[in-house]
Amino acid sequence: MTTDNRQKRIAIFDSGVGGLTVLRELYRQLPSESVLYFGDTARLPYGTRSREEIVQFVRPIILWAIQQDAKMILMACNTSSALALETVQDEFDIPILGLILPGAQAAVRHGKRIGVIATPATAASNAYRHAIQETDHSVQVWQVGCPEFVPLIEENRIHDPYTYQVARDYLTPLIQQQIDTLIYGCTHYPHLAPVLRSILPAHVQLVDPAVSLVKAAAKELELLGLRNTHSPKPTRFCVSGCPQQFASISVQWLGFTPLVEATTLPILEPANPVISNQS
Repeated sequence: MTTDNRQKRIAIFDSGVGGLTVLRELYRQLPSESVLYFGDTARLPYGTRSREEIVQFVRPIILWAIQQDAKMILMACNTSSALALETVQDEFDIPILGLILPGAQAAVRHGKRIGVIATPATAASNAYRHAIQETDHSVQVWQVGCPEFVPLIEENRIHDPYTYQVARDYLTPLIQQQIDTLIYGCTHYPHLAPVLRSILPAHVQLVDPAVSLVKAAAKELELLGLRNTHSPKPTRFCVSGCPQQFASISVQWLGFTPLVEATTLPILEPANPVISNQS
């Protein structure tokens, strides 16, 4: 693998600011890597969409990332990981990694009574339940769909009293099941950590799949000879919606105000996905 390929960017995508939790983890674990971040803010939230819609959203994002010369794609979106990962892995010749399996394996190392908070689409897919029980069939799993969380986070209402009430409503059935571990089944949800921690019993372990996803990405880069050994380029931030809105809400988690580009994705016919080869 040439030096040029090693210096290509890792593409991270999500419906909005949720994927910043994966980006921060990538900065921490892989500080020499250059990053392309895409937020599909014009179509968020993803978590109430059908499998067919999600696959149709994800295909042009991946094609666009390949056109931008990405060397690897991280689905920083649990809904996409649950509903579209296997489909697009078969269609595109580029490493594409998702959150579900790394997150499930991490959770099983922590506990035996695991709760999952997720978007309705991710919860309904049972992707976490299947991945957890394939890893350890003795583990018990309870899932709760949380449709209000992503809009509240994207509207920067994390510390509203209403958000605390919604969180209590979602967490109560899991607390009643005496969970010992809770998976953030959506990359937006770590932004709610202070809210969730104030409600959960102190012994409950919080598992952020982003940590394990980036560990898996590091192993894959090593295996493929794609680890960057040079200084990273500045992160490119791109969105399908309003750049200013994304920039203003993301500053609190990034620690800086990003320069955000408005981006138009390639148009694909849903029935004819493009199969692309990476040079």
